[in-house]
Amino acid sequence: MNENMDTAGAVQGRPKTLTEAKKWMLEKLAAKVHPMNLISQEDGERLIDSLTGLDGASWAAVWGAAGDQARDAAEQAKADGDDQQAARLYMKSSGLYFMGRFPSPNHPDKERCARAERETYVQAGVYWDNPVKRVTIPFQGRDGEGDELVFLLRRPKNIERPPVVVMWGGVDAWKEQMTAACNAFLAAGVATISMDNAGTGESPVKGVQDAERQFLPVFEWAAQQPDLDAEKVGILGRSFGGYWASKLAHLHPARIAAAVNWGGGAHYMFQPDWVEASRYPDSYLMDLVETRQRMLGASTDQEYIEFFRRLSLVDQGLLDMPCSPLLLVNGKHDKQCPIADLHLLTEHGSPKAVRLFPGGHMGNTPQTLPTVVQWLATHVKHKTEAA
Repeated sequence: MNENMDTAGAVQGRPKTLTEAKKWMLEKLAAKVHPMNLISQEDGERLIDSLTGLDGASWAAVWGAAGDQARDAAEQAKADGDDQQAARLYMKSSGLYFMGRFPSPNHPDKERCARAERETYVQAGVYWDNPVKRVTIPFQGRDGEGDELVFLLRRPKNIERPPVVVMWGGVDAWKEQMTAACNAFLAAGVATISMDNAGTGESPVKGVQDAERQFLPVFEWAAQQPDLDAEKVGILGRSFGGYWASKLAHLHPARIAAAVNWGGGAHYMFQPDWVEASRYPDSYLMDLVETRQRMLGASTDQEYIEFFRRLSLVDQGLLDMPCSPLLLVNGKHDKQCPIADLHLLTEHGSPKAVRLFPGGHMGNTPQTLPTVVQWLATHVKHKTEAA
């Protein structure tokens, strides 16, 4: 294979063609991994084959229509009193709508899919053994920002005051994509709060330099609930969201029992040379730059580069501060986030725990999520003072 070709056949340094994108999706579908992990093999093959373009209208037309069909079937099952079938079909429709807005709702038709994804996810979650509760609390945003925070709460059964892990994803995996992680923590006796990363989903702020503001009211809300043991919470930031987990661990150790940065950056990720090098990684399907720009609130490429640069934790002077217990997790060959950032974090401030896995971005293996859950669940159940 040519050294400039990625595993899906796309040449590094330019977007994937429709043919290359279809091959990439089929590989993810067969492996049952993000973003295709909620799509059945039969549906996936049929819908991928029917795609006529990667533009917003063409993309959303295929996935959105399939989502509508599954949602209609879910409504019929609900009317028939078949709760099990309704739950399955609502979740199926949510997964199809997720693909319809993937990686970000940068077109009106994709925005429709994003709204439907959220609605059908909660409708599915009502039927689960650990039901989903959608919670909305006030947020004092600045001019042009939102005035509320939305998150999804789930509780383990038969535990009077469970500890809590608050989690969020990156630029394209939002609170509705946290199901597998939530299920794993619930099985370990830990309540979960899933929310949207700054600048994504229903987040009231863009991914600006001090967007950690959006996480703090959620921590405070959890601490005030008499049926939750959340004076200190655990936090898990996945992909780009790992950046905010590291930052919060340094800024607010008194509120955080332990934190996990699973695939996020700290400094080198935000430098212009890496921005250029990571425009078209083989681990991403399409529109990575556009999706990051939307998250940051950047409207031009120059703003994208400058806004990214402002996020450096080195330049903000945080890395030598004491922090909560912090676990750093990633794949050894990540092309979206430089491994140099992981090493940088270990060379400053409080000692960190590190676990590297084979592969690329986030190091997704059968052992990765269980490792994260075991480490973080242990810390929230046995809270200690930050170093």
